Amino acid sequence: STTACPRTSPTEFVAHMAQISGLPRAAARERTAETLRHVGLFEERYREMRGYSTGMKQRVKLAQALVHDPRLMLLDEPTNGLDPEGRDEMLRLIRRIGTEFGIAMILSSHLLSEIERVCDHLVEIEDGRLVRSVPMTVLTAPTHVLTVEVDGDGDRLADRLREQGVAVSTSGRFLLVQKEDDALLDLIRDSVVDLGLGLVRLERGRRRLEELFQPQPSLEAEEGPRG
Repeated sequence: STTACPRTSPTEFVAHMAQISGLPRAAARERTAETLRHVGLFEERYREMRGYSTGMKQRVKLAQALVHDPRLMLLDEPTNGLDPEGRDEMLRLIRRIGTEFGIAMILSSHLLSEIERVCDHLVEIEDGRLVRSVPMTVLTAPTHVLTVEVDGDGDRLADRLREQGVAVSTSGRFLLVQKEDDALLDLIRDSVVDLGLGLVRLERGRRRLEELFQPQPSLEAEEGPRG
């Protein structure tokens, strides 16, 4: 653990862990410098870790796991304790390492947005039982809902589309439009121009992992009490 040796530099710590993993001393030092460069700590490699932020310490742990060139890495809540910026940097780093180095990663996290962003396969386990094992492309497949954002009065656009028989709902400043065919895209574009609005965003929605874990209403609750 990095907290057990606060006066140690990441170079000393990672090289020591590399030797424990079986690398010769010279190879361990060489691999340590290379790995610290990959995780963005090369310029700070001789600084004592007691002055490191939580995010920097997490990077040291990641370097320790990488230094002996593993085929598989287990990451347990890798963004725990990080601020939003540090979390974003860590997730981008994890994704890049998995892609560029071809290392298989198993990431455990209670933050579904992180899993959705980094992973390409979801395994759900509950009480020691496998619930599902599904590719992320299946779970986050595109939906038939278009998200529309305009610069101007979105209610005017919503009214115009409803006049044309289009199902429209609102979510804050966004319009959610049920897409039935490609002709709808032309209708939205033409309506925006006719109303003198600016089109900021038009994209097809995607399913989110959160939808899998939201409690579903029971049939009795949907039907209401029976008299």
